[in-house]
Amino acid sequence: MEFFKRSPQPTLGVEWEIACVNPSTGALVRTPKECFDVDGVVPEFFTNTLELVSGVHTSSPGAVSDLRGKLEAVRPIVDKQGAKLWASGTHPLAHWQDQELSSKSHYSEIIERTQFWGMQMLIWGLHVHVGIRHEDRVWPIINALMAHYPQMLAISSSSPGWDGMDTGYASTRTMLYQQLPTAGMPYQFHSWEEWSNFQIDQQRSGVVSHIGYMHFDIRPSGKWGTIEVRIADSPTNFTELRAVVALTHMMVVYFDRLLDEGPLPILQPWHVSENKWRAARYGLDAEIITDRDTHEAWVRDELAAWVERLTPLAREFGCEDDLRQVLVVIGKGAYERQRELHEAGSWMDAIESAYL
Repeated sequence: MEFFKRSPQPTLGVEWEIACVNPSTGALVRTPKECFDVDGVVPEFFTNTLELVSGVHTSSPGAVSDLRGKLEAVRPIVDKQGAKLWASGTHPLAHWQDQELSSKSHYSEIIERTQFWGMQMLIWGLHVHVGIRHEDRVWPIINALMAHYPQMLAISSSSPGWDGMDTGYASTRTMLYQQLPTAGMPYQFHSWEEWSNFQIDQQRSGVVSHIGYMHFDIRPSGKWGTIEVRIADSPTNFTELRAVVALTHMMVVYFDRLLDEGPLPILQPWHVSENKWRAARYGLDAEIITDRDTHEAWVRDELAAWVERLTPLAREFGCEDDLRQVLVVIGKGAYERQRELHEAGSWMDAIESAYL
């Protein structure tokens, strides 16, 4: 079976994908190679992108502070080039044909196999790792988290624009990314052994060239002993970053503790799929399915309820203020702000609103 490096505590690590932009034109530009000399700053799919990778922390304030420090370390390098750091789920004006692929062989493999759809991956996201104490707990927690997929997506949605148009979606990134054969929603595995066998099957059949190359919206990371939540669009500011990281971390901890009391509540896969689409389409205005009996609620109300539910945990972990940023973001999400700026002016105004 695949090895899982057990984590005694629900530690936290965060990966934030951001880009370099020409402030005069809004166009994406190559990341200066000197940025990658900074510890915890790594290349991504396209050369316009850099990923800030935090160290291991106990809660969101430490992880966010870590990412802020890395951002400030690369800022003078990017400034010297005359560019700006920028974050969003998609770029509303950029064309994939104008972008340069990074030199990592893994990325070339993706393009070779997926062709047109792989070339469309001009998208940016946020990945949140949470430590799990035993591999037998991983899939029950992931399946429970998938029942709350729309909350994590709606709060982060920041990609209404694509190729110069308003797509009508809050998260265009979500709809694009799921086109890759190794991406999208995970199956509802019931055990670590079942997941390990799936990984072996994928490698033997040529779906992936290496175990670990499945890019599900939520997946285990055996190497780090974590559940990696990859649902979120890239936050456009630190308020959104704090909200998404704290909410995700505390939800994982909540279900980890609840698992000690018995089986966790999950949704039918078809409900999970529908909820994902609703959140991608409508964002914070989505009405989502909340239980197996198909009751529905507004995602804004569900997010507010989750903040209250998780507040005792957040106090314990010292991240209550970060968690309460969720209430700020649900007042107006990034995609709503971007759409308003576009309608009142131009996509350039929306781009400028996401400078870091």
